[in-house]
Amino acid sequence: MEKVLSEYNPWWFEDYNSKTIKRHKYLDKIMENMKSKNIIVLTGLRRVGKTTLIKQTIIELLKETNKKNIFYVSLDNFELNNHRIKEIIDKYRQINKIPIEQKAYIFLDEITYKDTVQQELKNLYDMTNLKIIVSSSSASVLKDKKAFLTGRTKTIEVMPLDFKEFLEFRNIKPKQYDYALLKNHFDEYLKMGGMPEYVLTKDIDCLKELVENIVYKDIIAYHNIKDRGVVFDLLKLLSERVGKRLTYNKLSNVLKISVDSVRRYISYFEETYLIHIISKHGSPNEKITAPKKIYFCDTGLRNILTGFKDIGSLFENVVFLRIKNENPSYYMANTIELDFVFGKNIIECKYTDERNEKQEELIEKLSSDYNIRTMDFDEFVKEDLGKNNKIVS
Repeated sequence: MEKVLSEYNPWWFEDYNSKTIKRHKYLDKIMENMKSKNIIVLTGLRRVGKTTLIKQTIIELLKETNKKNIFYVSLDNFELNNHRIKEIIDKYRQINKIPIEQKAYIFLDEITYKDTVQQELKNLYDMTNLKIIVSSSSASVLKDKKAFLTGRTKTIEVMPLDFKEFLEFRNIKPKQYDYALLKNHFDEYLKMGGMPEYVLTKDIDCLKELVENIVYKDIIAYHNIKDRGVVFDLLKLLSERVGKRLTYNKLSNVLKISVDSVRRYISYFEETYLIHIISKHGSPNEKITAPKKIYFCDTGLRNILTGFKDIGSLFENVVFLRIKNENPSYYMANTIELDFVFGKNIIECKYTDERNEKQEELIEKLSSDYNIRTMDFDEFVKEDLGKNNKIVS
């Protein structure tokens, strides 16, 4: 085990740095929470950049922390399969002669490869002087059925690149008067999405491989699903219905499988961060029984499945990703739909067309109770890049 752990921690023996592009919206949040006792949980899609953020955090810590007090390991290493987390950390302490009472920073990548993770983390939290940072590509780590980690974690979900980050990763700096050029870049963003590796390399195979790994490894193999084809067919069906209302019954009829199977497979897509679901705004009963709306974690991944089309739906998807943390619903009254409602805010997305007459009437009716906005390309860019950014006026 000593050889494996030493290979994971080159800073113990030599200078360590990285040329990766910093995502400050997450790195700054991690560093802000580094002084608290709470376990930092980095979640999000596979290959969205969680490990890179961990390495960037380690580089920041090395500026003011003894290099021996920083420990990183990826728990998906097969050589560690038969070792509990405590055994791995005890070995680290032994290698570097770290006393039990001494503060150390522990980074545990791919935490869900260990079955007893919640209980082990609770014990480490309660009984040691460790600052623990973990990562997971599955939301299952957050499903703490026995509440071992209640009140002990700070969760940070890492998302694909937003448009501002997309421009930074592409080293694109359009000027204020380059409105047409900026629009071209935004259309490219809708097509490519925000998976960091793909944005940097433009290698389409990395997106295809990512979808296959999630579907076949994280879902089909992990849950021992026998009918492999239907899982992929369902995901493709969802990709063609981004931003549109759908019911599990209809999906069941199309695929010739049970409603329970549809519901279960969709929950697996959610757990692996492939898709997000929103409900109808209204009473608890309406939220449960009314059709749902589906959005993808990344437009590039969606386009791999169904092709680059329906640009209005793609725009609605990226607007959703921006406001996802607000827990939006969609608004529906007398068959007239408005895209998102959260709190006292309503957003209607219009990338390629205008609001119709019936929507105008509904908006007029709701205007005294809600702050209603039409989100078009110009409004989106101003918000995403910042009003004080030189790119926009």
